[in-house]
Amino acid sequence: MISFTPIEIRHGLLLDLAPIQIWGWVENPLLLPADATCYGMVTAGQAQLRDPGAGRFDLCRGMFFALPDVGSIQGGSGLVIALANYRGLRQSGGPLETLGRLRYIDGCSDTLLVCPPRWGEPCLNHLHIPPHTDQTPHTHPSVRIGVIMGGTGECRTPDGVHPLHPGMGWYIPTGCQHSFFTQDEALDVVAWHPDSDFGPRDDDHPMINRTVVSPSS
Repeated sequence: MISFTPIEIRHGLLLDLAPIQIWGWVENPLLLPADATCYGMVTAGQAQLRDPGAGRFDLCRGMFFALPDVGSIQGGSGLVIALANYRGLRQSGGPLETLGRLRYIDGCSDTLLVCPPRWGEPCLNHLHIPPHTDQTPHTHPSVRIGVIMGGTGECRTPDGVHPLHPGMGWYIPTGCQHSFFTQDEALDVVAWHPDSDFGPRDDDHPMINRTVVSPSS
């Protein structure tokens, strides 16, 4: 059984988990896959996202993007997660804040960087793990993919202990038991989920929930 997999960021295709692909770029232009939505995270330096539908955008370390059209990224380095045959919403943001906006297990915190456009669709998260955290072992019902954006620590699994350092990618398969551990410094992780049990629906979203229809006279 595949366990936690560390991923060295280099240029090109790093892992093919069809319909998910993990790509890396280092300075040179990376042409993003067609017929997919790409979620990118800049791990070092200055990068430029070239979006045929919206122009060029300068990104720095700690910034992220979601691009549903063919484009390219160059400069600096980072990780791209491509989900085939899915059209997400075009967006970019960052750099990351110091802490997450939402409470998570064992004193950790989380921010939804890219929210699901609809219930059940993918999302991108910033997980902040404070110093001296010994996280409760847990699993997820789908894969988790991402990068270490800052700090050091460990990912502990039944198969072994995996050191974590800034700029490394990682892959956790469905159902793999794991926990994060930190000592004297915090750990900041960006994690992509291919699905969610959260998000707006046709009958439950801010526009319709906050619309009061006047009774007919």
